[in-house]
Amino acid sequence: MAAPGAEEDPFGRYRSPLVSRYASPEMGFNFSERKKFGTWRRLWLYLAQAEKVPAGPSGSLGLPITDEQIQEMEANLDNIDFKMAAEEEKRLRHDVMAHVHTFAHCCPKAAAIIHLGATSCYVGDNTDLIVLRDGFNLLLPKLATVISRLADFAEQYAALPTLGFTHYQPAQLTTVGKRCCLWIQDLCMDLRNLERARDDLRFRGVKGTTGTQASFLQLLEGDHDKVEELDRLVTVKAGFKRAYLVTGQTYSRKVDVEVLSVLASLAASIHKICTDIRLLANLKEIEEPFETDQIGSSAMPYKRNPMRSERCCSLARHLMTLVLNPLHTASVQWFERTLDDSANRRVCLAEAFLTADIILSTLQNISEGLVVYPKVIERRIRQELPFMATENIIMAMVKAGGNRQDCHEKIRILSQQAAAVVKQEGGDNDLIARIRADPYFSPIQGQLESLLEPTSFTGRASQQVARFLKEEACPMLIPYQSKMGVKMELAL
Repeated sequence: MAAPGAEEDPFGRYRSPLVSRYASPEMGFNFSERKKFGTWRRLWLYLAQAEKVPAGPSGSLGLPITDEQIQEMEANLDNIDFKMAAEEEKRLRHDVMAHVHTFAHCCPKAAAIIHLGATSCYVGDNTDLIVLRDGFNLLLPKLATVISRLADFAEQYAALPTLGFTHYQPAQLTTVGKRCCLWIQDLCMDLRNLERARDDLRFRGVKGTTGTQASFLQLLEGDHDKVEELDRLVTVKAGFKRAYLVTGQTYSRKVDVEVLSVLASLAASIHKICTDIRLLANLKEIEEPFETDQIGSSAMPYKRNPMRSERCCSLARHLMTLVLNPLHTASVQWFERTLDDSANRRVCLAEAFLTADIILSTLQNISEGLVVYPKVIERRIRQELPFMATENIIMAMVKAGGNRQDCHEKIRILSQQAAAVVKQEGGDNDLIARIRADPYFSPIQGQLESLLEPTSFTGRASQQVARFLKEEACPMLIPYQSKMGVKMELAL
C-alpha cells in the first residue's frame, strides 16, 4: 500500500493503463484507496451514530457513546495517515485492523468504540456496495449522453439512403439514420439494465461474522427490535433504501455477477457499434473523427485508421471476459464465505467499471464527430441498385402490357451480362444502360429514372427513425438532461 505523494519514480513500476492512460478522474477516484478507506471511516461513524441515537418507542439503543467521540470521528474522516496504515498492515497482516488502529490513533477518545460489534465485511462489503452504486451513477449519464449524440445523428440522416448488408453482402436499402437506431436501441436496453442493476443493489448493513447479527444482539442485550433498528439506521445513513435481509459473512457474490453481467452486455453493444463503424470506414462511407495532425500509420502517411473504434473493441473484449471472474467466485463460496473471493474482486470489480467508463467516453467522442460521405454512399447504391430494381422494372413492364415471364428472361440475361462486366472486367454496373438500349423496354423508358430513385427502396425507414426517437430513445434521456456531458474534445 503506497502512501499518496510518496517519492517514487512513476515510470519505474507498472501502472494500470486503465487509470494512467484512459479512465476519467471521477471513476479513477471512485476506486481509489482514498475513497475506499475514507468510506470505511464513514461507515464506522454511521455505526457509532446509530448505536448512540434513540431507537424510537424502544428507547435508547443503550451503548455508552458520547457526542465528543462522535465529533472526534467526524473531524478525522479524511485525515488518513496512509504511511502508518501501511506499516500497521505489514505488522498485523490485516487491512481492516490496520485502519482501525490508524483511525484510533487520531481519535483517541473514540478508539474504544470504533468498529464496535462489527466484522471486517461491515466496512469491506458495505464499501464495495457503495462504490458499485456510485460507479453506476457515473456511468449512466455518460451512456445517456452517447444515446443523445447518436439520436441527433440518426435524426439528421434519417432519410439518407444507404446500402444495407446481410451476411456483409449487399441487401436492400436502408437509411443511415435507421442503421444508427439499431445501435441506439441496444444502448437503450443497456441503459435500462444499468438502472435496474443499480436500483437492485442493497446494503449489507450490520450483520456480524456469519450474518446472524449475534454480536449486535449481545451488545443490545438481546433486543431484536433494537438490532433491526440499528441495521435500518446505518442503511439509511449510507444512502440505501434497503438492506439484504439475509447474508453470510459477505453479501451474496451473485450480486457481483449481476453487476458485471450488465457491464459485459454494454461492452457487447459498443463492440458491435464500433465494428460497424470500422467496416463503414473501410467502405469510406462513414468515418470517426480524425484530427488535422493525427497520424494513422508510421509507415503509410495516407492511412486514416479508426483507432478510437478499435480501442473500444479492444477494451470491450476485456470487459466481456471479466464477468467470468464473479461467476466462478459465486459458484465456489463455501457456506457463509471463503476468502478466495478477496484478491480477485479487488481487480475485476474496479477494472469492469474503469473499462466501461473508458469505452463510453471514447464512444461519446466518436459519436460527436462522425463524418458521413453521401457521394460515396450514393455511388455504392448506384452500383447495386440496378439489380435491386429489376422487380420494379418487371412490374412496370407488365402494367405497360408486357408478359412477366418474357420480361423476367430478358432481365436475367442482361443482368448476367452486367455482372460479368463488374466481376470479370472490373467495370461499372451497366445493367440500366443495357435495358435502355434494348427496344423491348421502350414502353417504360420514361419511367426508368423514377424506378431507380433510391428513396423509393427504403420503405418506412425514416418514419421508423422518427417514431423510435420520439417514443423510446428520447423519453429515456429526460432524467439525465442536467447531467449529460458537454461535447468532448476530439484529441483523445
